[in-house]
Amino acid sequence: MADDAGAIARSALAREARERAYSTPIEDFDVSDIGHFTSDTHWPWFERLRREDPVHYCKDSAFGPYWSVTKFQDIVAVDSNHEVFSSASDLGGIMIADTMEPSDSSSFIALDPPDHDAQRRVVTPTFSTAGMAAMEPLIRSRAAAILDELPVGETFDFVDKVSIELTSQMLATLFDYPFEQRRNLPKISDMALSGPPQADMTMEEMLERQQAFWPLVMPFMGLWDARKDGPPANDLISLLSHDPVTRKGDVPERYFGNIMLLTVAGSDTTRHSITGALMAFQDYPDAYDRLRADPALLDSAVPEIVRWQSPVAHMRRTATQDFELGGKTIRKGERVVMWYVSGNRDDEVIADADRFIIDRERPRQHVAFGFGVHRCVGNRLAEMQLRVVWEEILKRFERIEVVGEPQRLKSNFVKGYEALPVRIVG
Repeated sequence: MADDAGAIARSALAREARERAYSTPIEDFDVSDIGHFTSDTHWPWFERLRREDPVHYCKDSAFGPYWSVTKFQDIVAVDSNHEVFSSASDLGGIMIADTMEPSDSSSFIALDPPDHDAQRRVVTPTFSTAGMAAMEPLIRSRAAAILDELPVGETFDFVDKVSIELTSQMLATLFDYPFEQRRNLPKISDMALSGPPQADMTMEEMLERQQAFWPLVMPFMGLWDARKDGPPANDLISLLSHDPVTRKGDVPERYFGNIMLLTVAGSDTTRHSITGALMAFQDYPDAYDRLRADPALLDSAVPEIVRWQSPVAHMRRTATQDFELGGKTIRKGERVVMWYVSGNRDDEVIADADRFIIDRERPRQHVAFGFGVHRCVGNRLAEMQLRVVWEEILKRFERIEVVGEPQRLKSNFVKGYEALPVRIVG
């Protein structure tokens, strides 16, 4: 377990955050502040919004003004209404920070139907029931190999040795990406998501990040050229490069949007939920013991892990017309942010939402994967990877103790971890 001093410090930080959240005038709330997420102190701010102002307008933030949608049913209403609440990249896209790129170079998650549907259909065969069944033995063998190499009784970084290694191996397979370069894939994801430039980056820092970023993504150009005129195959790059809907005029830069989307989506839900599960077991050690005694409970524990972690903290939409939600009038052109991390703690819909319960009666009653046409295309792959890796962990280890403080991702979009020191017992 983490040391007592760390636990005391976390408790003091949580108390301070609650005091601040309940003493700050609600009209001055800005829940997009990345500091809330790197310190894991966002909870009382969202709790108060759900209770007192569930559709809240922030007039000033590092990203500009925005509406926060914080309750489960309101999030479902927005996420299911793409006619009024647009994901289009040329209106700002899906993150609270504006992306503003032409629709012909954006990923399908930043498009509205029918263009969204046409592009999404290109990759859905990869995530079919048959596709998942075919991948499971490979995921299991890789998870077993990774776990068997972990040092017992020594401190190591669980994020690096387990969460990143497993998901980077799987992503490399999905893309048929050079296996020896697989660690570039989570780096691409983290660089794309950390520290939005609009928030606090200097021009020099932005240039440095761009210089580090492009060498990582350039291999995709060569992969595109190799696949587009080659024989059809089932890897994601082949599917994207062969289908006229996503080929986009033979210009590889135009498919980067979908590659970036699939890199982030394929890495982050699983990677951060694997780590998030370990953090949950730290606070609920009886849950780990019950799973060791009855691994069948993973059927409900896996979606509960995803709800508990909420690896995608928010999704953004842009209003295409005036609309009333929760007694508030959202005006055309305004930015609307659905805080999944808040909706997943809405106790009016989810009983005992602040508790980690591995045998919930309705464990998939959460908004972590979104709703409507944009519901996560890879949700079954994420759940299957989570189930397999924890099945293999439970077989091997009596306990994995968290022995230091986690280092969290600098993002208000993906709620995740950069590092977590642990030690295996037994």
